Order: sequence, then C-alpha cells, then structure tokens
Amino acid sequence: MMTFKEFWTKKTFVGLVLGQFLSLLITSTGFSSSELARKGINAPTSQSFLNYVLLGIFYGSYMLYRRQPLKAKWYYYVILALVDVEANFLVVKAYQYTSLTSVMLLDCWSIPCVMVFTWIFLKTKYRFKKITGVLVCIAGLVLVVFSDVHSGDRAAGSNPRLGDGLVIAGATLYSISNVSEEFLVKNADRIELMSFLGIFGAIISAVQISILERDELKSIHWTAGASLPFFGFALAMFLFYSFVPVLLKMSGSTMLNLSLLTSDMWAVVIRIFAYHEKVDWMYFVAFAAVAVGLVIYSGGDGEEDQHLAEVVDEEAIQGNKSFDGEGSSANRRAIAGSTRMSRDTGEKQ
Repeated sequence: MMTFKEFWTKKTFVGLVLGQFLSLLITSTGFSSSELARKGINAPTSQSFLNYVLLGIFYGSYMLYRRQPLKAKWYYYVILALVDVEANFLVVKAYQYTSLTSVMLLDCWSIPCVMVFTWIFLKTKYRFKKITGVLVCIAGLVLVVFSDVHSGDRAAGSNPRLGDGLVIAGATLYSISNVSEEFLVKNADRIELMSFLGIFGAIISAVQISILERDELKSIHWTAGASLPFFGFALAMFLFYSFVPVLLKMSGSTMLNLSLLTSDMWAVVIRIFAYHEKVDWMYFVAFAAVAVGLVIYSGGDGEEDQHLAEVVDEEAIQGNKSFDGEGSSANRRAIAGSTRMSRDTGEKQ
C-alpha cells in the first residue's frame, strides 16, 4: 500500500504546478485572441509568427554562443516546425465551422493518441494508476461539455462535419508534436530544438501569411488597443514554448496534455472574477474532477524514477546513434512533429 509521502513527491508537486502555469499561459493567449477578435482582427498565423521570431532570436543567439555541434539533423526541425504551425492553424480554423462544444470534446482525441504513440515509439509503460488518472480527467472535461449543453451554449456551426474533421486532424498533429518533442528533449538538446523551431517556424509562418493573411494585415489599424493584446499573446506563447520542454522531460507528453485540459476552466474563473459572468455549477465539479485526475496520474512517480531513468538512458543511447548514423526506423518515425503550442482558445470566449 502506497503511503501519502510516497504518493505526494516533490516531482509530483513541481509537475502539477508547472502544468497549471502552462495552462494559465494558454488561457491568457485565449483572452488576448478574444480581445483581438472583438476588434475585428483575425490573423492567427500572424500572431504565432512573432512568437517564432522571439524563439529564433533568443535561443538561436545562445546556440551560436555555445558553438556546439548539432545533435539532430536540421531537416527534422523543418518537419517539426511545419507540424507545429499547421496544427495550430487547423484547430483555430475549425471554430469557423463547428460548435465550441464539439471542438472541446474532439480536442481530447490528442490524449489517447499521445498515449499510443509514446507506448509505440518511446516504450512508455502506463500502469493502472496512470490510466485511471487519464479517465478521471476526461470525465471532467465531458462534464464541461454537458455544462455547455445545459446552459444552451451550443451553436450548430456552418459546416459541422468539416469543422469536426479539422479538429481531429489538428489534435492528431498535436499528439505527434508532443511525442516528437519529448523524444528530442530526452535525446537531443532543448536549446537546439527551440532555436530551429523558432527559425523554421517563422519562415513557414511568413510564407503562409503572404498567402492567406496578407489582406487581413493590410486592413488592421495598429492602435494601442490592438497592439497590446497582439504582443501580449506573443510573450505568453514565448514563455509557453520555453517551459513545455521542461514538463515533457519531467513528466512526459500525457501529463502535458492532461494539464492543458484545465485551460478552459481557468478561463471560466477569470470570466467570473474579471467580467462578473455567471457560469453553470457543473464547471466547478468538472474542475475538481480534472484536478483529482492530475493528482492520480502524477502521484507516486518517485517509486518509478529508477526504472524510468534506465529506460531514458537506453533511449538516449539509441537516439544518439540514430542521429549520428543510420539509426532505427522507429526513432526516425518518432521525430515527425513538434511541440504542441498555442491552443488558441480565443474563439471560445
């Protein structure tokens, strides 16, 4: 029988706190996007572009200062950046076609995908306790969906099938990106990852902006009211991108995805205290359920640290071989995405 001291470890506490810090950052990006939308500004790729520039400048400068050889092939990072940019674009685009409730429910698809991909490619073992925590978290999010239905917050959308398909595609790309970054963080280098993600992400975003958002940018009147949320979004995303690899290395992709489930609920808390809005009571039950699920999932990690360290060391040896030479095909397939970054919840508000 596991004691409370064994269950509530320092690693558990730090993982929970860092996860909720990241969730609050995502919530702040949602409110920034909501403010921009109210001002008639709808340019999600342009918002992300500034974040990529900041990543490229900050981490790229440090990488040049270190002058260390690359631990992964540069073209892996091109794929990472492409997946990162398009995953964000697909999910944000889905809000134009389907309902908020559908997006919230279907976005959970990333969690089982992450668990399957980490099991296949990273050889992660999930015990019954971990699976129970995931199920409790998903149950909490389902309560949020029912709360939206109960309060009448459901719109059909102009093309629900297309919108739902976009969400599923985006959630799948998110799961690929999570697993890929977890692999790179444990086997390559975090500074190198952030540097090339910023550089290539900025290039890909610039091309996409020139094709899809050029007219939108020309029509924007850059007042203080438009500039502050725009740059606030970029700053929050820069912090999010910077700390995600830390949580991935500490607790893994599944913990990251579960932690981000609370972003919608933190948004509700802000709406209550900042905007004095009334919300359905089921939101509070849902928040409690997700919190309990996170504790169940992350609790007691101390007893597994020795086994996990052995697994990570073995993967690191295999990963370095794959970067230096021919490597295993499984390792190549693992590097197929990038970090799950901005879950732009602005359209939800």
